[in-house]
Amino acid sequence: MLQDDFVVRPRSLLCPAMVFSFFKKQPPEKKMVARPAAVPRPNDARGLASDAADETPKPSSSVPVGVFVRSDATFSSPVTQTEGPPLELSEFVFSELAAEFQLEAEADPIDAAAEEAAMLFANGQDDVARTVLERSARENGLGSGERFWLMLFDLFRVTGQKAAFEALAVDYARSFEKSPPIWRDLAAPVAVQAKVVGTVLFKGELTGDNDAGFEVVRAALKKNPHLRLDLSKVRKLDAGGCERLLAVLQNARRSKGEIELRGRDHLAVLLDSQIAAARSDGRACWLLNLELCQLRGQFEIFEEMAINYAVTFEISPPSWEFDRVAEAEPSPLVLAAADQLLTEAYVIKGEIKGVRFGDLAAYAAANDPVVVDCSTLTRMDFLSAGALLNVLSVVKRTGRQIVVRHPNHLLAELFRVVGLRAVADIELARN
Repeated sequence: MLQDDFVVRPRSLLCPAMVFSFFKKQPPEKKMVARPAAVPRPNDARGLASDAADETPKPSSSVPVGVFVRSDATFSSPVTQTEGPPLELSEFVFSELAAEFQLEAEADPIDAAAEEAAMLFANGQDDVARTVLERSARENGLGSGERFWLMLFDLFRVTGQKAAFEALAVDYARSFEKSPPIWRDLAAPVAVQAKVVGTVLFKGELTGDNDAGFEVVRAALKKNPHLRLDLSKVRKLDAGGCERLLAVLQNARRSKGEIELRGRDHLAVLLDSQIAAARSDGRACWLLNLELCQLRGQFEIFEEMAINYAVTFEISPPSWEFDRVAEAEPSPLVLAAADQLLTEAYVIKGEIKGVRFGDLAAYAAANDPVVVDCSTLTRMDFLSAGALLNVLSVVKRTGRQIVVRHPNHLLAELFRVVGLRAVADIELARN
């Protein structure tokens, strides 16, 4: 029997542990007499034998609020929130599962709890979602439990609970011994720094005949003199392509612009394969490699390569410039701030319900990578998330890279539930 308070169960998380006999028990003192085989009584909808079902109160015709009885249930309809004020984190008392239920061995309880909270939030049950997150944060400690703290922070942001957010921030700083997320009023516009950095993915290979790829960079620089140029997808280069890229970098510096190269380590590997000390061709490859050493702060490698350059080409090499060492490249998991979004992106914002994203296919056909900006998206219902997956799955078959950028932690969990991670890179925002 379920206890009085309703528990939302994610897919196949709970299953009955009690098994009722289909056959009546024989008196122990009498001998068995041959008779026709017994026929099991028909089961009711819950899988209980009819004699057990007769002793159980019949369920009402309507499903209780907050209970998902099927994995294919519709989550787009508004659901009434449970009564009573939300519990403060410091006041929460854990409840236990009813005795007749148990967790499946193959289910990850942490993933299941995060899924439950994400589905409740998507369905508008904010108070119940908060209770689930508070319980899970306490039960899972300071390791895997941080996932639930971050979801709680986003829940308080979206619902405008600044006092609860700040109280949680104090507990977070004390518990994790690091800075907590920062409050940001989602109703207020995001402040944009004076220097806004655009990002362009270099299309095609770094070769002298790739006019289309260099035209995209030229057009982007015309719009924004501060550009982040991503070369991580380049798989081939030649001397002509290196010469053109060097010219772009030099022209940007002369015009007081700035180009930040992404994928520098990857590009250096390609350049090393093109350079040999005994060859006099490919001078532009040498110069571009020296430029990369300069940006990466590799002074000793730069000096050794400069000597080999002078011997090979019998001319003076470029000089080391201490003030031109670029900042270290962030790892793929460390993302740009919210005001450094790509210059062109498909933007989803506000609360989304029952949307099919009919115009996304046209955007995707004209852009690679396909960037879906969720930095101003506060909530999305389950059906809309499924529709987004359907559209992006078709786009993925065309070979395009898909990036879902800066969703909050609750949305990221919802995207995990629907399977969006199989077709897109999901990049969480910083605090």
